[in-house]
Amino acid sequence: MAEMTEARERMVAEQLEARGIRDRRVLDAMRRVPRDAFVPPDLRLRAYADQALPIGEGQTISQPYMVATMTEALALGGGERVLEIGTGSGYQTAILCELAGEVISIERHELLAAHARALLHDLGYRNAEVLTADGSAGYEAKAPYDAILVTAGAPRVPEPLKRQLAEGGRLAVPVGPHGHQVLTVVRRTGDQYIQTEREACVFVPLIGREGWPG
Repeated sequence: MAEMTEARERMVAEQLEARGIRDRRVLDAMRRVPRDAFVPPDLRLRAYADQALPIGEGQTISQPYMVATMTEALALGGGERVLEIGTGSGYQTAILCELAGEVISIERHELLAAHARALLHDLGYRNAEVLTADGSAGYEAKAPYDAILVTAGAPRVPEPLKRQLAEGGRLAVPVGPHGHQVLTVVRRTGDQYIQTEREACVFVPLIGREGWPG
């Protein structure tokens, strides 16, 4: 346990702070959430490495730096309603739970959704709802959202996600072809959507009606 705690502290110092992550709330959340609990048992010694790791179903747990970068881009202050597309292991979900009031997370693989749901409950997160559905078009039932985070690469910014943003809300989504995307951040101001391109990144494809065909 102490070894994992030390590894987590090194991750924050060397992979996040040293590379420009400045939001103290994000850094503190990354210190609190045990990434080793969200990876397969045989990969736990690599849980705090600067890399994405496989979690089954052809999916991955994102690189810690990219988790922090995308979370920081949402500029969460506490109390927000956040939509996450692509629950995966549930690690990014847990980070969001630390920083927001309510998190709705959509996962298309039922096995991953069930595992993440149980793990988040076991770790004490009661402000997350994990659903199994095609999340590429968002989740209209609980819109609008103060922030939306997409953990898969989309061919373009999905229009339904933009429309589900609350006034002043932010959307962070990797956009681009397979194997190479750019983190794109969209902020809603009235009927205007201000789009900014950030870091290059590589994510698994966003499969669904507003993403890539399955």
